[in-house]
Amino acid sequence: METKHDPNDRSFLGHPRGLGYIAFAEAWERFSYYGMQALLVLYMVNRLLHPPHVDHIAGFVPFRHAIEYFRGALDVQPLASTIFGLYTGLVYLTPIGGGLIADRWLGRTRTITIGALLMSAGHFLMAFDVTFLIALTCLLLGVGCFKGNLASQVGALYAPGDNRRADAFQIYYIFINGGVIAAPLIAGTLGEVYGWHWGFGAAGVGMLIGLTIYLLGRKYLPSDSPVVEKIDNKKAKPKLSRRDKIAIVVLLALLPFLTIAIIPNQQIFNAYMIWAQDHADLIFFGRKMPTTWLITLDSIVSVSFLFIAVIFWRVWSKKFREPAEITKIAIGSVIAVTGMLSLAMGAAISARSGDKVAIGWLIAFHVLNSAGFANVFPVSLALYARVAPAALSATIIGVYYLAFFAGNNLVGWIGGLLEKMPATQFWLLHAALAGIAGVAFLLAGKLFGHLLAPNDKT
Repeated sequence: METKHDPNDRSFLGHPRGLGYIAFAEAWERFSYYGMQALLVLYMVNRLLHPPHVDHIAGFVPFRHAIEYFRGALDVQPLASTIFGLYTGLVYLTPIGGGLIADRWLGRTRTITIGALLMSAGHFLMAFDVTFLIALTCLLLGVGCFKGNLASQVGALYAPGDNRRADAFQIYYIFINGGVIAAPLIAGTLGEVYGWHWGFGAAGVGMLIGLTIYLLGRKYLPSDSPVVEKIDNKKAKPKLSRRDKIAIVVLLALLPFLTIAIIPNQQIFNAYMIWAQDHADLIFFGRKMPTTWLITLDSIVSVSFLFIAVIFWRVWSKKFREPAEITKIAIGSVIAVTGMLSLAMGAAISARSGDKVAIGWLIAFHVLNSAGFANVFPVSLALYARVAPAALSATIIGVYYLAFFAGNNLVGWIGGLLEKMPATQFWLLHAALAGIAGVAFLLAGKLFGHLLAPNDKT
């Protein structure tokens, strides 16, 4: 295909036109993904895992036996929680394979196209009981082929030294969150109010729209085949210094604490949805608000606090010394504790009064939780990317995402405790996890801060 990619193009918000096509395509992909994810647990708990529907799922009996071999016998809600955790955890592993397929065999365009078609098929197959596990498999493989390969083209739009590259990723992220915000409002409402198949169908259509946008803009993107640079074999590979090796050990040692730090936030898509559906007062103007709208609320608040965090630390640095990244992560984890305490407080008051949990406690949770995780997710990625030695940077980032794989699987396991313990204790458990992570990061900053500092050369 003839390409019209021009690194000096400024026709899209001062950036190359290709950025617009990538951003819109990714927004629709996130719309489809989060539309389905917002419905997944509600769909399983309210319909799919009950007779006679569960009896019609192809391959579900051995699949359930495999899960219960490790977990023991599971009722509907814990089983749904476990399936959710497996699915959302594996989402962070499949892009590794998708990248290899694109780089070594098919190229980005073909791999992205296959990924989009697999995701669309997965969404449409969710409408049928018999194809549930097939649908999840298609979605996992599709995300793996699509997401990483699309994002990798953003930086390639710019010439070396073009300072617009950093702004491009911010624009890209804004479009992503636009899709996340819209997904529960459209796909979530259709699924909860009009029928599950309508919600999943909307997600599938959204994915096809994203693919169409990408293919229409392909001529404005860089060449599909990556440039292979010949490396002088005689040039010695850079050796890791003692400081590099110790820094890697520290990063690896922090992974378990990063894993438990993300559990409270990731539980929003799982047990929180079931708990809010059954125990929160979601009545507005005489009508019950769809539970999935809470995901939209969280997305809006989260995006807002990402901007607030950037502005806050810029203002802070003008008068005071800005904290190190590890300290920011610790601060964020501690703030997230207060969000979980809000849910625990709301649940305790509800248990005493017999009334449903007031929406104010849920709003307080989303605000406080988002304020905390605005200093955990982006800052932790920045920390691992910066501290990793150049020779192992890609590997370390891959290892970083293992925390999300493990964290989401634990979300599924812990979410199954919701029906076994009082809600107050359930949310206090999540507060404790965030608190333990916060303390661990603070101690790591005290003990190993000199190794993680950006300008330390000793």
